[in-house]
Amino acid sequence: MTTSATLIGRELAVLHDLLARRQPFTSTDARASGATYAMLRRWTRAGYLAHPLRGVYHASDLPDSLELRLAVLRLVVPDACVVTDRTAGWLWGASMILAPNDHLETPAVHVFCPPGHRLRNTLVSSGERALSQSDVVTLEGVRVTSALRTATDLGRLLHRDQALAAMDSLAALGRFTMGELAVSPLRFAGYRGVVQLRALVPIVDPRSQSPGESVLRLRWLDLGFPRPKCQVAVPSPTGSHYYLDIGLPAERFAAEYDGAAFHGDDRAEPDEERRAWAREEYGWTIVVARSHHVHGQRRTIEEMLLEGRRRARERH
Repeated sequence: MTTSATLIGRELAVLHDLLARRQPFTSTDARASGATYAMLRRWTRAGYLAHPLRGVYHASDLPDSLELRLAVLRLVVPDACVVTDRTAGWLWGASMILAPNDHLETPAVHVFCPPGHRLRNTLVSSGERALSQSDVVTLEGVRVTSALRTATDLGRLLHRDQALAAMDSLAALGRFTMGELAVSPLRFAGYRGVVQLRALVPIVDPRSQSPGESVLRLRWLDLGFPRPKCQVAVPSPTGSHYYLDIGLPAERFAAEYDGAAFHGDDRAEPDEERRAWAREEYGWTIVVARSHHVHGQRRTIEEMLLEGRRRARERH
């Protein structure tokens, strides 16, 4: 009779074998080694495995790198296909590229495949694409849209808020110049989303440090305010500098986005000390926004910014 201890021992042996590979593997490979889907889910929840894309796993302690991401994609992308859209941005290393809540589930792989090439069920078609030779880069056997082409595609095809955040993040990688981005809409005349692309290109800023900060800047500009400076330096009491997310130095008016990832309870006191110093020593008026202020139909950020700028003007 098989005991529970024997079953646990077998499961641990399978897990040990998978972790010892030190490279990504597919769920099919894992099942061939004795793992079940339930085991893979359990090991992922427990933190032993990372699940970067559908159908692919690897030991969670492997350091993130371009090489690791390429190894992940080589397992699922057919040779004739081109990685596109959010997956291309993820591969290039853009930190703000995932869709909302993608951190809660495993994102699909977006690819373009020429006619006649069948997609695997772990992939999502990116639709028709007219890709020039310069639009496609081959990285260790994986074909992917260039960082510039990825930025223009996401700028055209994503929701406006997410599009600007994605373009900001890709611009921050330094793989294309702002001049190259500025002329990029010219080639997309008549394409879906080109009007949005033309509107967003002039306001892309590689200094934005989070999707929420990018959207906050978009709300600011939608009010007709002057274009703000990102990462505004304010002298600190130690002789270094504090930085405010976006602001108008001439008016001493700024706004900050406190996202849950970087501004939790453990950051509340340092954040308030930094802002209090800027207010009291240098006369800044600072609007502090959270997610519910900036996103959704019931958002209040527009009223907050208008009132904050009114107070800043009265103060000076």
